[in-house]
Amino acid sequence: MREKLVLIGNGMAGVRTLEEILKKDPERFSMTVFGEEPHPNYNRIMLSSVLQGDSTVDDIVLNSYEWYEEHDITLHTGDPIIKVDTKKQVVYSQSGLACNYDKLIFATGSNPFMLPLPGADKEGVIAFRNIKDCETMIETSKNYKKAVVIGGGLLGLEAARGLLNLNMHVDVIHISDFLMERQLDEPAGKMLQEELEAQGMTFHLKKNTEKILGEKRVEEVRFTDGTSIDTDLVVMAVGIKPNIELGKKSGLKTERAIVVNDYMETSAENVYAVGECAEHRGIAYGLVAPLYEQGKVLAAHICSTEKTSEPGYQGSIVYTQLKVSGVDVFSAGMFQDNEKTKAIRVHDEFEGLYKKVVVQDNKVVGAVLFGDTGDSPRLLNMMRSGEDISQMSKVAILPSESGSESKVSPVVAMADGETICGCNGVSKGEICSAISDQGLTTVDQVKLCTNAGRSCGGCKPLVADLLALTTGEEVDNAKEAMCGCTEYTHEEVVAEIRELGLSHPREVMNVLGWESDEGCSKCRPAINYYLQMVDPIKNADDPSSRFVNERVHANINHNGTFSVVPRMYGGVTNAEQLRKIADVADKYSIPLLKVTGGQRIDMFGVEKEDLPKVWDDLGMRSGSAYAKALRTVKTCVGEQFCRFGTQDSIGLGIELEKKFEYINTPHKVKMAVSACPRNCAESGIKDFGIVGVEGAWELYVGGNGGVDLRGGDLFCKVKTKEEIIDTISAFLQYYREHARYLERTSHFVERVGLDHMKEVVLEDTEGRRELIERLEVALATGKDPWKEIIENKDKQKEYEKKQVTLV
Repeated sequence: MREKLVLIGNGMAGVRTLEEILKKDPERFSMTVFGEEPHPNYNRIMLSSVLQGDSTVDDIVLNSYEWYEEHDITLHTGDPIIKVDTKKQVVYSQSGLACNYDKLIFATGSNPFMLPLPGADKEGVIAFRNIKDCETMIETSKNYKKAVVIGGGLLGLEAARGLLNLNMHVDVIHISDFLMERQLDEPAGKMLQEELEAQGMTFHLKKNTEKILGEKRVEEVRFTDGTSIDTDLVVMAVGIKPNIELGKKSGLKTERAIVVNDYMETSAENVYAVGECAEHRGIAYGLVAPLYEQGKVLAAHICSTEKTSEPGYQGSIVYTQLKVSGVDVFSAGMFQDNEKTKAIRVHDEFEGLYKKVVVQDNKVVGAVLFGDTGDSPRLLNMMRSGEDISQMSKVAILPSESGSESKVSPVVAMADGETICGCNGVSKGEICSAISDQGLTTVDQVKLCTNAGRSCGGCKPLVADLLALTTGEEVDNAKEAMCGCTEYTHEEVVAEIRELGLSHPREVMNVLGWESDEGCSKCRPAINYYLQMVDPIKNADDPSSRFVNERVHANINHNGTFSVVPRMYGGVTNAEQLRKIADVADKYSIPLLKVTGGQRIDMFGVEKEDLPKVWDDLGMRSGSAYAKALRTVKTCVGEQFCRFGTQDSIGLGIELEKKFEYINTPHKVKMAVSACPRNCAESGIKDFGIVGVEGAWELYVGGNGGVDLRGGDLFCKVKTKEEIIDTISAFLQYYREHARYLERTSHFVERVGLDHMKEVVLEDTEGRRELIERLEVALATGKDPWKEIIENKDKQKEYEKKQVTLV
């Protein structure tokens, strides 16, 4: 019997602890995770990247749902623990689950600190801490244009940069007289301010907020000096506080956070704490590197048969390495001057560089780097080792100041024990050994094998330098491997499938020498797509290689239920369909019906075992709301009813949706048809947007209405529906054949170029004909997956409720 391990909190520190346990003793524990957010474990450091439009939520997921499945970890998202009985060793969740444990880990993280100001409870006043906060800011930017960020620290500045990217006017309020005073000294803080002002931010320093004004929603922020700013949104980014309420209620010893010893043990037997909710020797750490160090120690401790055989956690040197709105910044240790310290300073206002190394008793005790952080690994290791620098020159301490035109990478002079990836504690020697022993050739492979670069990503250039140093070959940073399982790029995998006639994901991985026999959640779905794209007749779909939503043909919700979206061609429905939807909702007690932005009805809260019955009773086709395929064709009412309409937008929309439904694509595809330039169907921000003008149709391509907002490019103007359908067919097939899996058309068009697409689709008549023919072959294989399951009893068994033993 495995011991039962329960983790409270599905964040970075807690899940990293599970990863370390799996490395040491994968068969020891039966693991259950309870998380408050409706997401798998994601990289909170990269939230600013999502807000700024550089990444999607999927891009920052560290451990996918498939990872939990592969490691037999039971995950409950959106269901926080609300009670812990440390005597009976049972936890109770918000949904009513009771779960026994042999070992319990608190990893409840921290909460954003909200200033207790009058008006702080108004609509439009939020924090910046999780995905929901990002989504709120993105939605707000669509209707409002003025934002105030309270807090000029790291989180506040990242929020401000993201809001700028969302085309909002941003005022940053900060109580200090320079920015990021906890990470920077005054000269570096002032330089950062100048850089960010040039990007469009407005700063109000030495300001104290008094109250937030407005009726229901925030309208104004007033300060203690009597001045005020009009605003539509207030983002508070003034700090965090450990989330210890559950720990307190559970009887654990708490001070600022949950008190732990060197082995992360709390005051209760078999209960541990790790991460931002833990206090070790009077310190509660808020940076990822110390939290991962704690996780490694905790994993070693609970996997050890002799509880004191492993060294405990000794605390961490606090340092920060980050990129603030495109500016590289590093700080560590005691970087402020005092009467006992001296400093080496380099300040180049022309190049925007500032470097300060603080020395006390002939040892480096702190540092600040701005604009060029290449010396950071060297300085951090000098601080950790307490190296005597009395005989060193400035160039030995700051190698980047050697003056050499051809700068040598700092990794060359680093000892094997020196740290390359501070977030994950990975040394130069560990990376070099992995490269040599396992034949690694890409940065992604090193990340998968060693965890170097997995968190903030700031060490990736150093990892690339180590690859070049160890292998003796130049590393092409532009070459992006499909994943860490292989050195093949997406394009190379497709070429090998074509040349070798490969027909199954496992065959591809075996023939091309995959590092992992099973592949991973990145490569398996991609290979499965490429196989069907290359030969849709011969190569069958492999459901086990698809993401969970595509396997089940419905979108999973945070509580384990699913949402069902039946197809409504062109957004058009009728009384019979509406009656069926209402009857099914009543029959299966479906708790929520919601009209989507794509002009359909989403049925939320369907139990998995009810899905085939719901589909059968609806008698409607799948709307592919879960698929990498055509999702929907949005239409306006067009010339039939609108006095501005010039064309039959509904008719064309229905024809397009029936034509292209169930065609597999690298990513989801959305279309829209507007009957006039008023664009009520939002055709300008769709993958394919059609706008009717007098006597013709305009086709726009590469639009994106999501976080990474992009207006579509005008591709062509044609006179007939047939020409529109043929043009989209040729474009869509070229996208299917040449895009990388999970690459939206917006990114694809930017990568290959609009002019290139016009040459391929509009100017090469023969090539266009061949593209259309290949697409027709693929379209002929498309089937409604709901109908297939309804008619197949064996497939229905996959939806049957499995007997669950309560724990």
